[in-house]
Amino acid sequence: MIHPCILCGGSGTRLWPLSRKSYPKQFVAVTGEETLFQATARRLSGICGTEPLAPPLILTHADFRFIASQQLGEAGIEAGTILLEPESHNTAPAVLVAALQLQACDPEAVLLVAPSDHRIPDAAAFRAAVARGLPALAKGRIVTFGIRPIRAETGYGWLELNAEAEGTGDGPAPLARFVEKPAPEEAAAMLRSNRFLWNAGIFLFRAADMIAAFEAHAPALIAPVRAALAGATLDLDFLRLAAAPWKATAAISLDYAVMEPARNLSVVPYAGSWSDLGTWDAVWSECARDACGTGCQGTADAIDCENSLLRSDSAEVRLVGIGLRDVMAIATRDAVLVAHRSRTQEVGAAVALLHAQGAQQATQLHTDHRPWGRYECLSKGDRFQVKRIHVRPGGMLSLQSHHHRAEHWIVVEGTAKVTIDGETRLLSENQSVYVPLGAVHRMENPGKVPVVLIEVQTGAYLGEDDIIRYEDLYAREAQPEPERLRRL
Repeated sequence: MIHPCILCGGSGTRLWPLSRKSYPKQFVAVTGEETLFQATARRLSGICGTEPLAPPLILTHADFRFIASQQLGEAGIEAGTILLEPESHNTAPAVLVAALQLQACDPEAVLLVAPSDHRIPDAAAFRAAVARGLPALAKGRIVTFGIRPIRAETGYGWLELNAEAEGTGDGPAPLARFVEKPAPEEAAAMLRSNRFLWNAGIFLFRAADMIAAFEAHAPALIAPVRAALAGATLDLDFLRLAAAPWKATAAISLDYAVMEPARNLSVVPYAGSWSDLGTWDAVWSECARDACGTGCQGTADAIDCENSLLRSDSAEVRLVGIGLRDVMAIATRDAVLVAHRSRTQEVGAAVALLHAQGAQQATQLHTDHRPWGRYECLSKGDRFQVKRIHVRPGGMLSLQSHHHRAEHWIVVEGTAKVTIDGETRLLSENQSVYVPLGAVHRMENPGKVPVVLIEVQTGAYLGEDDIIRYEDLYAREAQPEPERLRRL
């Protein structure tokens, strides 16, 4: 059985403002109805050649645990273990801990490691490529996958095949070396050659062979990663790695730590459509476009535009472009990016600028996702804040109280079960309730349709850290009260 391992971290900067640190691109429907994470999990399901694919092992940050679990459930995909990293340390520690975890369950375990944010529309062709790599595992090889290049791309790493391979077969072929992101002239020369492929960052291997590779090339990672796994604790349906030993691991990519020095590597070429969707220009390349080469997504329209991408993800923001040439214009409810297509690799500079200015838009999405649903701020002023809250069926907020704010709840859709100081009642559409300052309260959705309500907060301090939790279905802890709150 092949065990898919999906790497589900990310900083959320490259597709800003759609993607942000609080909600990176793999959880967003960038090019279709499904999110990139859901599409990846579906692609790594079913049968690969004659081998079944096990439920995927997910490696993600604790902040994303409920998002990942819910999106798998929405897609009807059974989850395997969801491993929670205390902090992101790049791909090498993540792949090693996955190999150690699965080898403990099956000494002959085979892993298929893939990022969660790539677009590979032909799932069957991809699984066929994986099947072509399986015979190499019997020889102790570690298999990587290379994409047949279609342009002199400088934003990707490349793979060079051995000279005798000539890049003519469908693999697996011996790998000569990794090439870092090249200069334009070098990329053009590699494109003309028949021996170079784009590095997809997807790997197939036996757990035992990968662990041996770490022992040979990155032995310093072995002890802290083993300790983090040995000290892991169950947290609901998640396995939380021990923080202290994990913090001692080096933050290093799998390519640098193991792949570049290893000599038992093979490459399977893949000629199908593939994109890491690493820039808005890449999204433009993958989206539907009109006869003038312009793509419009969401509430966006184009007039006399060429080779441009216009996207608005908010029904409240109508985006219209007139006479644009080679322009990316991306609008969300709280931020707009306008850039020339040739400069989309520099979006990170915009995020850094906003971060330096203390702008919330640098890292936080306007919608805050929680295990029970989501909320968004509609208006905020001195001593008041208005939110729209969406509680999924079966969702339950924690039993809680606040030191510095009172709340008014108005139900606009569904039926909410509300508890205030021990008294419980049902609120239907158009009904409201007042939650006094200091009252112990909870809201839940006992029905089969979402509950939507408007919350009006009033008080001296309206931050999310003004909360005391008494009970919580999702095992979250209350944040310690900051000194500034105690002084209010």
